[in-house]
Amino acid sequence: MRAASSPVPAAVLAAPSSAAAVVKPLPRAAAASAHGGASVSTGRRDVLAGTGLGAVLLLALGPVCGAARAADEEYVTETKEVIGKVRSTINMDKSDPNVADAVAELRELSNSWVAKYRREKSLLGRPSFREMYSALNAVSGHYISFGPTAPIPAKRRARILEEMDTAEKALLRGR
Repeated sequence: MRAASSPVPAAVLAAPSSAAAVVKPLPRAAAASAHGGASVSTGRRDVLAGTGLGAVLLLALGPVCGAARAADEEYVTETKEVIGKVRSTINMDKSDPNVADAVAELRELSNSWVAKYRREKSLLGRPSFREMYSALNAVSGHYISFGPTAPIPAKRRARILEEMDTAEKALLRGR
C-alpha cells in the first residue's frame, strides 16, 4: 500500500521489477571481510595513490598545466599593457593634439583585450579581470558618449584609476 507522503506511484511500489537490479555498496566492515580483512579505501585520493594513476594523470596533464601557465603569463602582460595605455590616455591634457589618436588606439587595444579574455571562463571570476572590465567599460563608454577629445570628469577618473590600481594589485597576487 502506498504511503500518503510517498512521491512514488503505487503501481511502482506494488509491482516487483525484474528488469532493474539494485546495487548497494557494502559497508566498510563487510567490504574488509570480503577482501580478506584488508582495509578497503574508496576515496579518490586513495584510489589515485594506490594505483599509480595519480602520477600518470600528472604526467598527462603536465603540458596542459604548462600551456595554462603560458596563457596566464600572456594575460598578465597584456593586462599590464592595457593598464599603462589607459593611464597614459586619461592623464593626457585635453589640449594635446594627440588625444584623439591615443583614444582610438586605446579603444582598439581595449576592444581586442575584452574580445580575447571575455570568453575565458577561468578568468571571469578573477578580481583583476572584473576590475579591468569595469574600468574599460567606463572609459570606452565615456569616449563613445562624449567624443575622443572630451575630458573625463574627476570623479569618474578617480574611480577608473582606483579600479586600475586594484586590478594591478590583484595581478601581482596572481588573482
